[in-house]
Amino acid sequence: MGSTSRPLISQQIINEATEWAIMHGVAFRQADDTARHCPFSIAPMTMDRSMFEHLRKVTPLITKLISNVSEDHDFLQSALAEVAKADPFFARLLSLHQQAQGDTEHRHNPARKPLLLMRTDFMDDRQYGAKIIEFNGIAAGMVPFGQRATEFHAFMREQFPDVYQEWIADRHSMPAENQGLEQLALAIAQAANSIAAAFSSEMPVPVETTQRKPTFLMVVQENEDNVFDQHLLELALQKRGLRTVRRTFEQLSSQLSTGDNKRLLLEGVGAIDVVYLRAGYQYADYYSPARAEAICCQTLSQTRLFIEQHHVAVNATFSQQLATSKTMQMLLTQMPEEDYARWGLTLEQAQLVKRVLAPMKPINPETIHWFNSQANQQQWVLKNQGEGGGHCIFADDISHKLAALAPHEYAAWSLMQRLEPRIREVPTIAVRDSKQTQVNHLVSEIGLFTAFYDGKPVTEMDGYAGYLIRSKPASENEGGIHSGKGILDSLALIN
Repeated sequence: MGSTSRPLISQQIINEATEWAIMHGVAFRQADDTARHCPFSIAPMTMDRSMFEHLRKVTPLITKLISNVSEDHDFLQSALAEVAKADPFFARLLSLHQQAQGDTEHRHNPARKPLLLMRTDFMDDRQYGAKIIEFNGIAAGMVPFGQRATEFHAFMREQFPDVYQEWIADRHSMPAENQGLEQLALAIAQAANSIAAAFSSEMPVPVETTQRKPTFLMVVQENEDNVFDQHLLELALQKRGLRTVRRTFEQLSSQLSTGDNKRLLLEGVGAIDVVYLRAGYQYADYYSPARAEAICCQTLSQTRLFIEQHHVAVNATFSQQLATSKTMQMLLTQMPEEDYARWGLTLEQAQLVKRVLAPMKPINPETIHWFNSQANQQQWVLKNQGEGGGHCIFADDISHKLAALAPHEYAAWSLMQRLEPRIREVPTIAVRDSKQTQVNHLVSEIGLFTAFYDGKPVTEMDGYAGYLIRSKPASENEGGIHSGKGILDSLALIN
């Protein structure tokens, strides 16, 4: 399939392409504060329009389901209790979630408002069609890069049409519209304005403060390299009248305080309306070496709890992080579709969701025996609760890992059917560090973004908020843009 070597693209065109990427912020910051362009494909992948429209239809239903599950606090506590015994970080999350909900009297009227900014990642399996890889409910970034990739391929199509046509599978395909950056900014702005309006009848903010606009706080990691993706979102928010600030958990631990009526205040800034976490999905984000804490990461994780105890829109809440975990994905996969009615889905909607959930199995002695004696081991992936990539175990390594697990660790792991995505019909040119490479067998992962605020969709398209395409050589297990062999891509549709 498309393995014939083709003439490479002129270096002049490659240079202009990489300059376009840098100029439009499609880059990573390096240790010396220079910028390196994000690796990208020279032309988009193609997909049948009907498949894309199907994903557009089902993804907001998935988000509705997750949104309602995330606010079903008793269910989260009972369903995930065993995982907490097996995974210390998960135990911390579940404990913080319990503290955030408070006593029974206040459980159904928490101060914080949930802002679910979610990316649902799919692969189009050769045999079974589109299936979900995972839910991403915390730090689900790269909305701006997704839109920029679409814009970049539009630039290539107009500026270098011969090159574009040479490397696309179907010359009659049309770009899939992608307004993810604008739609996400719209959703965040609506949440910020809602919180600000709730306090509008209070006394004016003192003149000496700088608070005048609804304010958006992005919680970031130390020495973050993905700053350009983040700054593009901030610029879009600023255009919508929001003030944006960035802080680490370490900084926030000494800069937050409580105002009247549970208003969240940030030192030197004033009131905060939206908190957006681009950190907090791993222990390292809460680690504070200077504190030498008896209980690792206690102070900074309590800072996150402090945020949730205030009247502020939050993504991601503890609830959202738990509801989008691998174990919850497995539990939803195993449930009869009728059970989804508990979270507001009709039977027809539940059937649509169930059809895109790939089979998953818990780890227990029976599963381990089945895997070692009967399963086709190449057709499964072993996953833990980790976020951010690099947490999957494949093929022969699975048996070794299962043998090494202690029984009390089983609940932190699950098996998922390994997806075999369709291979792109023509090769593509991958551009990395201003150098081009022909990739003959490329597969793609499509992430669809959605935005719900306080349980309701908040975009102009019923909660849908654009897409992100990441492609990789079929031989690679890890397709991360940061450190793997992944490249940024976009989507063209075939009628």
